[in-house]
Amino acid sequence: MTPDTRTAVRPPDDTAALGRLPHPPRAEGPHRRPAGRYRYDLYSDQWWWSPEVFELHGLAVGARRPCIPLLLEGVHPDDRARVRQALTDACTAGIPFALEHRLSRASGEVRTAVFIGELETRSDGGIAALTGLVADITDGRVTAEDGDQVRTLETEVAQLRTAMVSRAAIEQAKGIFMLLMGCGDQVAFDLLAHISSHTHRKVRDVATAIIDSASGGTPLPADVRAILHDACPPGSATV
Repeated sequence: MTPDTRTAVRPPDDTAALGRLPHPPRAEGPHRRPAGRYRYDLYSDQWWWSPEVFELHGLAVGARRPCIPLLLEGVHPDDRARVRQALTDACTAGIPFALEHRLSRASGEVRTAVFIGELETRSDGGIAALTGLVADITDGRVTAEDGDQVRTLETEVAQLRTAMVSRAAIEQAKGIFMLLMGCGDQVAFDLLAHISSHTHRKVRDVATAIIDSASGGTPLPADVRAILHDACPPGSATV
């Protein structure tokens, strides 16, 4: 099975501020290197591109609806098979990727880009969405003096990966609360934030502890368990 190619557009889920992905900074000047974000929701078969992704493909923002055919249309013919396979493996087998490929614009200009894909998962381990970063590295790999730009890109990628890992853990922990307590999405996140505030732990660390406990791994820390005990209604299951 390959990713759906319908041309719907959807903004990224922004309900939890701590789960947001960082927006890559935009450089200015002759060595401007656009870097943008994208998201593909497997449930609704909808794509979202930030303005920088449109720019990388030589398109006006919103000129066409983002989809796999449009993405592949901008990829150099010799690199399309690799990009298509990476997308298929990610969406069907849950394999993240980071690959370099060329972009061919209508003007004839060829740019080099890094394409990164990470998976958002459901509480049951299924794949919910593919999300990631596309960055132009053409100028950054031509001259030595552009080394700072390359290091900036590496920092952006590291930050993006950290944010994705945090977001995936938070979404899984929310799903566990929703299942065990019969609560809604916002209530589940509020409970995570409440535990984080009162135990002086990061929300990501609280989420990881919840997931580990629910999977039969490490028992919940005593302070987290105490707050959960007070928060859970009588008769409800606990992690």
